[in-house]
Amino acid sequence: MKTMLRTGLCWLALSGTALAAGGEQTDPAKEAALRALAARDAPKEVSAQDFVAKEPAKSGYCANIADAAADARFAWQKEQLAAMERQVEERIKLLEEKRAEYEAWLKRRNEFLAKADESVVAVYAKMRPDAAALQLANMPDEAAAALLTKLNARTASAILSEMEAARAANLARAMSESGRKDATAPAPKKNQRS
Repeated sequence: MKTMLRTGLCWLALSGTALAAGGEQTDPAKEAALRALAARDAPKEVSAQDFVAKEPAKSGYCANIADAAADARFAWQKEQLAAMERQVEERIKLLEEKRAEYEAWLKRRNEFLAKADESVVAVYAKMRPDAAALQLANMPDEAAAALLTKLNARTASAILSEMEAARAANLARAMSESGRKDATAPAPKKNQRS
């Protein structure tokens, strides 16, 4: 309605300009072109129907690219999962290496402790420290350290104190490298004197 009113006002203005110019007749084609320009340049009102008509075009765009966006998101997620899988595989490999290393260490320790038979340990536990020290001085370091490891701490320290210092140091080093005292060895009793 307002657009028609504006167009009419433009027409009157053009007609009035032509009459003021001396009553000359203007070209009808020129007048039609001027009316078309006035209609084109006139501000247009946006109605609710115009807005609703344009909205489906926007959602249509989103609908058109939804598949491509989903494919791109899927490809990105697949790439991220592949990277995480590689990291997990590397960590599993490192853990397997550590497990093999610990198993080898445990095997060596058990072999070391097995060299000291319980009956032999019982014999050395009852010997005098000076006699035991002489006997252990002639044994290989590994066997002597295994025996000392199975003895209680008081008896082992008494035997080591009777040995030559260099030999005692080597045996103590071998004992510390083999790990702690075996859990099956008897704990030292309190208030017991040798």
